[in-house]
Amino acid sequence: MLPEVVENKSIMTAKQMAIASHVMIVLPLTKTLDTLENVPYLDLLRAALKRKHLQTNELAKAPLTLDLPHGGLCAWVMLDETASRFEQYTILRKAVVALTGEQPKEIALALYGNAKQRELFAELAVYVALLNSAALPSRKKNPAPTPVKKINVYGAQSRDRHARARAVAEGNVLTRELTMLPPNELTPTHYRARVKKLARAHGWQVQEYDFKRLKKIGAGAFTAVAQGSHEQDAAIVHLSYSPKGAKHRIALVGKGICFDTGGHNLKPAKYMHGMHEDMNGSAVALGILLAATRLKLNVGIDAWLAIAQNHISAKAYKQNDVITALNGTTIEIMHTDAEGRMVLADTLTLASRAKPAAIIDFATLTGSMAVALGARYSGIFSNREEWAAAAIAAGRTSSERVNAFPLDADYEPALDSKIADIKQCTLDGEADHILAARFLMRFLEKDIPWVHMDLSASTCEGGLGAVASNVTGFGVAWGVEMLKKL
Repeated sequence: MLPEVVENKSIMTAKQMAIASHVMIVLPLTKTLDTLENVPYLDLLRAALKRKHLQTNELAKAPLTLDLPHGGLCAWVMLDETASRFEQYTILRKAVVALTGEQPKEIALALYGNAKQRELFAELAVYVALLNSAALPSRKKNPAPTPVKKINVYGAQSRDRHARARAVAEGNVLTRELTMLPPNELTPTHYRARVKKLARAHGWQVQEYDFKRLKKIGAGAFTAVAQGSHEQDAAIVHLSYSPKGAKHRIALVGKGICFDTGGHNLKPAKYMHGMHEDMNGSAVALGILLAATRLKLNVGIDAWLAIAQNHISAKAYKQNDVITALNGTTIEIMHTDAEGRMVLADTLTLASRAKPAAIIDFATLTGSMAVALGARYSGIFSNREEWAAAAIAAGRTSSERVNAFPLDADYEPALDSKIADIKQCTLDGEADHILAARFLMRFLEKDIPWVHMDLSASTCEGGLGAVASNVTGFGVAWGVEMLKKL
């Protein structure tokens, strides 16, 4: 549940600030405070800057928190209008966290500058405040106090803008919430039930391809992974959002491995820890779908969620198995911990058979992408140069930055198999993020524009951009920007 946003077009006065418990003051970038008008407590700020030997414009690099005379806490920040959206969100996130760390019931956003500046500041600050005011899963005996209930905005008023911010924030929070749930709570059974509940609440059509149905239609790549679980509760879940008059349909595909042991190629404890988050790609697809529904975007969306677990058992698939995917491609199994590309293979085939205008898939797929980019960018691949360019542009606009990687055909001989149509992966690991993308391309049955996002930024220690939690919800804001381009 996100907090209520209450807007006040007039700027915040000293009298109003004197009764507020937690305030973030957002100022335009300036070299001297003398250019600012009608900003309360500037003398207090001047004294603090002098005491700390700081220049005024350094408030655009790090917020400064001060106690107000009446005992309230105030975070001062300057926004550089020429900075990147990522830089703007980062400084605002640090200021918001300085306030929300005290678990206030309300926070005030006091915006100053000219009318145009205040409108921009409101758009950015409300989004960041919403993202970092929501309650996220915690199983501590003594839970944290109630999260922020109200955000009071002073200096700007736009219901449409704040509604947009709320929609994307709601999608991001859903993604983070699902990703953070422990694996004994978010099993495939529980996940599917949660998805059905969301579908009822938001008017999405839902169709399930359960294990038996997938076996029957020949989805061997997906069921090879799913057969290792005692509970045959894996499924490909298809959700549809169909606004009236939409001219295009876009398919969102998400990897939903609720826990990944690595299978027979068992992960060591260091790398198995956190593998309940391996369903993040499916949660990103869900978050985008929710945000698009809230925004009433005029584009049809089909979300395909590949929900399963990668367990070790007597029935689990193993190295040297040769399995047949839904589209008839035979696959030589090289490593059972490369299960993500297996479940995505059949899911991409189903998605492409529906003939969407484009397919975008999301997956925490390869360790090599994390090596290539770290946790601050995610990598993308596309079979269309113009879509790769659009993806990079959406990354800049949304602050969820992406980098495009090559997809050239001369990488694929590494996947040549002597006994099957293709190897699942190689054992040396070189360029595995590229080979995984080449592998996935084999399962697109039509010549459809396709973007694959390898979510190396799904978690980032200390937060990333607008988001303060380690689990970032990366991909939701980016996905909304991509859909808006249509």
